Amino acid sequence: MDDLPLGDLAAFHAVARERSFRAAARKGNVSPSALSEAVRRLEEKLGLRLLNRTTRSVTPTDAGERLMDRLAPAFNDVAAALDQINSSDSNPAGTLKLNVPSIVARYVLPDLLGRFMVLYPDIRLEVAADDSFIDVLAAGFDAGVRYGERLEQDMIAVPLGPREQRYVTAAAPSYLEAMGKPRHPRDLLEHRCIRHRFVSRSISVWEFERGSETIELSPPASLITDSLEIEVGAAISGLGVLRCFDEIVAPAVRSGALVLILDEWVSRFPGPYLYYASRKHMPAPLRAFIDFLKADQRRVGQG
Repeated sequence: MDDLPLGDLAAFHAVARERSFRAAARKGNVSPSALSEAVRRLEEKLGLRLLNRTTRSVTPTDAGERLMDRLAPAFNDVAAALDQINSSDSNPAGTLKLNVPSIVARYVLPDLLGRFMVLYPDIRLEVAADDSFIDVLAAGFDAGVRYGERLEQDMIAVPLGPREQRYVTAAAPSYLEAMGKPRHPRDLLEHRCIRHRFVSRSISVWEFERGSETIELSPPASLITDSLEIEVGAAISGLGVLRCFDEIVAPAVRSGALVLILDEWVSRFPGPYLYYASRKHMPAPLRAFIDFLKADQRRVGQG
C-alpha cells in the first residue's frame, strides 16, 4: 500500500461524499472522466469495489462506506492544516461547511451569517439545508446544527440563535368560523388538520404541553406535505389547522391571515446548537465561527 496514490483516495472521497461524479467534478474543477479513472485505479489497487454505479446514482459499497468513515477525519485534518497556514488569528481564511435543518437555514442563520461574513470576509461559507440526520463529519462538513434531542453524545455543542423557540397552533379565521374554535388539543380529533412529513417519510406527531401535562396526538389530516410553504398556504386558505414553529406562521398572524389557537398549549423548547467534534487542530474558519457565536450569546444575554 506504500504507493497508494493520495490523489486517488481524494477522488474517491469527493465522489462518495457528493454521490455523483459530475457534482464532485464541478466542486473540484476537474473532469468526471478524471475522477472515474482515479476511482478505477484505486479499486484495482485494493481489489475491492468501492462504489456502485448506475446511470442514475453513485453509492458507496460496504467497503466504500468503511473507507469513507476513516478518510473523512483525515481529510478534515488536512483542510484544517491548510486553513491554519493561510490564516492568522486576526484574519482567518478558508472554507466553513455547515449542515443545518431547513428551519434554521430560513429563520436563524441569515442574520447570524450576514454579521459573521462582514467580520470575516476571507472565510467562504458552504451551507446545506438538510432535514435528514446524517453523520455530518463523514459527509465532509465541519459542523452541524441540530436541536438538543438530536445531538450526538460525543459532540461539543454551542448555542446558536434564540435560546427558546415555540411550537404553536393556528388556523384561518374562515376555518374557525365554519368549524368552530378548538378549546382543547383533543378537540382536534374532530377537525381537519395539516400534517408535516419528514424526509424520513414519517409524519410528525403533535405534542402539546401545559405545565407538567403532555398530550400527544395524531389528528386526522386533510393535507400531508413536506413543504412548509404549502402548509402555511393551505392554512391561510382555510383548509385546516396547522401546528408548527412560531417563526413560520408569525407573518400570517401579524397580517390577520391566521389566528393562534390553544394558547395554553404552546410547546416551548431550547433553540438549536452548533455541534462539532473535538479536534486538536480545529479549522480556523470553524474556530472563528464558534468564537462569534459565543460572543453573540453574551451580547444577547447582556441585552
